[in-house]
Amino acid sequence: MVNLPCPCGSHIKYKKCCRPFHEGKIAKDALTLMKSRYSAYAAHRGKYIMSTTHKDHDDCKKDPKIWFAEIEDFCAHTQFQKLQILEFIDGPTEAFVTFRAFLLGNGKDISFTEKSRFVKENNRWYYHSGTILS
Repeated sequence: MVNLPCPCGSHIKYKKCCRPFHEGKIAKDALTLMKSRYSAYAAHRGKYIMSTTHKDHDDCKKDPKIWFAEIEDFCAHTQFQKLQILEFIDGPTEAFVTFRAFLLGNGKDISFTEKSRFVKENNRWYYHSGTILS
């Protein structure tokens, strides 16, 4: 995957695009975090998903081992085909990204559109919550 194009759709190799975020680089804005989280699912980087999820999100209340296993199971059974950014509303401490994720789960189309809310705390962006749009 390292030398393949990044799953986020940047047309840059993964190793120079989202991989640095998965290895500790801080996302400069919520849009960058959104794209790197999509790539993290595609690259099976469950710990990154967990570390970039806001503490108030329901998943953070789960046992970390169970949550990690759920992420890994989802990643293993999903093909991440394309990410399409529809809207980005930036703010100093709160931002929104509306996107369409094109996915196949066990061979079936499980694509969805979501408006995600991100919050910035201690100079870091976190995924807070999302609303699935019809």
